[in-house]
Amino acid sequence: MKKLETYIVDSFTDQPFKGNPAGVCLLKDELADSEMLLIAKELGLSETAFIGELNENNEYPIRYFSPVMEIPLCGHATLASSKVLFEKFGQDSITFVNIQNLKLPIELEEGFIKMRFPIYETVPDEAPMELLKALGIEKANNSAYNAETHILLLEIESAEVLKNLAPDFDKLKKSHNGINGVLVTALSSKPGFDFESRYFWPWSGTNEDPATGGTHTFLAKYWGEKLNKSRMNSFQCSERTGFMEVELLDKEKMVIKSKAQIVLKGELEI
Repeated sequence: MKKLETYIVDSFTDQPFKGNPAGVCLLKDELADSEMLLIAKELGLSETAFIGELNENNEYPIRYFSPVMEIPLCGHATLASSKVLFEKFGQDSITFVNIQNLKLPIELEEGFIKMRFPIYETVPDEAPMELLKALGIEKANNSAYNAETHILLLEIESAEVLKNLAPDFDKLKKSHNGINGVLVTALSSKPGFDFESRYFWPWSGTNEDPATGGTHTFLAKYWGEKLNKSRMNSFQCSERTGFMEVELLDKEKMVIKSKAQIVLKGELEI
C-alpha cells in the first residue's frame, strides 16, 4: 500500500473556506495517469496537483488532474502547491515544470506568493446563441478565444450582471463542443479592483471554478490593453470569491500574485 502526503489548500484567498480549493499530493514514486485521475475523482475538487521530487535541474515536476481529465496548466493548484512547499521546506523560491515542459518560477514575498506565467493571446470568435442563452446573457460586448487553454472569453456589460449569472449547465454543455470552458468578464465596480470574472467549465471539470489563475494568462493582457495598464487587481465574483494581482512584465511573461490557506493535511492510502 502506498501512502501519499496530501493537502487541501484554498487558493486566491487569505481566509479558509474561500477562494478555490485544490488537492496537492507529494509523490515519492511515480503514479500511473489512471491512478492520478482516480485520486482527483476521489478528492472531488476542481483540480488536484501531483508534485514529483526535486529533479537534477532543481525543478519540481507538476501535473494537474480534474475529476474528468488532465489539465496542462492550473493557476490555483500551482498556488496551492507553492504554499505547501514553502511551508514544508522553508524556501522562498521554487520552480515547477509542467507536462508541456513549461517552467513556472515561484517566489514568496512578504506573505504573498508570486507566480510567473506565460502570456497568451486571444482571437475574435463568435459565441453561439445557444451558449449565451444557457449562461443567461442577452448580449456580449466582445467574444474571443484562447487556443492554448481552449477557453472562450465573453465580456459583458457589468459586474452586477456577472455576479447574478445562474447558468443552465446541461444546456451550456450542449451548446458548444469545441471548448474546455467559458470565461465571462466585466469591468469591476468594486473599489481597488480593475476587472471581475467567473469561469464555467462543465465540459472538463466542475460547473464553476471559484477562482482561476490559468484564465489570467490571457485575461490580464485582454484587460491590460483595454485599460492601458500593466498592473491590475482582479476579483473573481463566484460564491466563494477570490482575488489576485496581475502584472504584465513584457510581451511573453506575467506575474500572478495572491495568497493561499492550507485547510487539511493527511495521508492518502492507495
